[in-house]
Amino acid sequence: MAWTPTAFAATSLATPRPSRSSGFKVTGVLAIAEGAAGVVLLLVTFYDLFQSVVLPRPAVRKVTVARAIVRPLWRVWKWVGNRGSRIDRSEARLAAFGPIALITLFLVWALALILGYALLIDGLGDMFRPRLDSFLTAFYVSATTLVPLSYGDFVPEEGLARLVIILESGTGVAVAALAITLLFELYGDFRSREEAVVALDALAGAPPSAVQLLETAAQPEMDGALKETFDEWRRWSAMVLESHLAYPLLVYFRSSHDNEAWINSFGAVMDSASLILSSTDSPAKGAAKLMFMVGNHLVEDMSWVLGLTLATDPIIERSEYAAAIARLKAAGYKVRDGDAAWNDFAHHRSKYASALNQMATNLLAPPAAWVGDRSYLPHRQRRPRRRRPTPAAPTT
Repeated sequence: MAWTPTAFAATSLATPRPSRSSGFKVTGVLAIAEGAAGVVLLLVTFYDLFQSVVLPRPAVRKVTVARAIVRPLWRVWKWVGNRGSRIDRSEARLAAFGPIALITLFLVWALALILGYALLIDGLGDMFRPRLDSFLTAFYVSATTLVPLSYGDFVPEEGLARLVIILESGTGVAVAALAITLLFELYGDFRSREEAVVALDALAGAPPSAVQLLETAAQPEMDGALKETFDEWRRWSAMVLESHLAYPLLVYFRSSHDNEAWINSFGAVMDSASLILSSTDSPAKGAAKLMFMVGNHLVEDMSWVLGLTLATDPIIERSEYAAAIARLKAAGYKVRDGDAAWNDFAHHRSKYASALNQMATNLLAPPAAWVGDRSYLPHRQRRPRRRRPTPAAPTT
């Protein structure tokens, strides 16, 4: 007899399946319910895989399975990873989150696929030889088919069962190919992002500082360096805009060098552009304007993806701005100060400062000037400990 879904449903409804070893009697209605649940679970998993791995852009209406896993996991991970007084150990633990989250996602997707196909296979248990006598057996058949590690101990003998096994085998191969492709894509984008971050150290220091960047670029032998930096980071912003919107998990991949974070380096360049546009007469204004526009686009889109609440606050104080202007003037820049320049700078910085600070705080980025937690900077010298005074010898 040729097996079709309609014929299978009619036969299942007419002939109850024998009792399982657990004593639970599986009827045709339950088999159809299992099959329907399996199809729904598979469709949801395929849709989430497509949006998270295949689709090279953020979808507007997403099934947020991946997001629902990564964000709670990060909250727990950063709480655990930030315990202890050793900064290097905390950084090592936090740096492990990105790769571990990626592995966790694929494990969850694989488990969902195995479970979905197991529900289908369990409803077709009578079409296998030997017959599948429990859901755990169906789960075993599904797992060894997806991986694939099938030992041939359960053989599908009817057309519908064979079709399900073939589909699951193909799914396993496709998921493996997607995993390999995604690994190459993620690490390629990560490497491209970090090359510019490391190169910026020579200009802006580590942690990076916008004022130090401008001071270094003002040296006589650095002619044209500022314009080149703005041009390079405009291209960098466009690259990160595309890669991190398509694969938001890249946000959690931390920089591999001490006192560095891509969000801090980006913030330093944005602050440099804001200072140039609002408070100087530098010839690099054109490049700064273009960089600022693309960088602001990056901030707006990342805020949407990460669900950040934007605020119009420049974050820094007027006194910090005045100190920066004094340093730029000493470095040789033609500066504009006063209320008009400060208001212009505050207007520029208010477009991105709140989002950058939220991202830096959420990602536990190393503190840097004007970005994130500035209460402690690793490159500053700690005050020497005060020794406890030696008690005077008792007088006799």
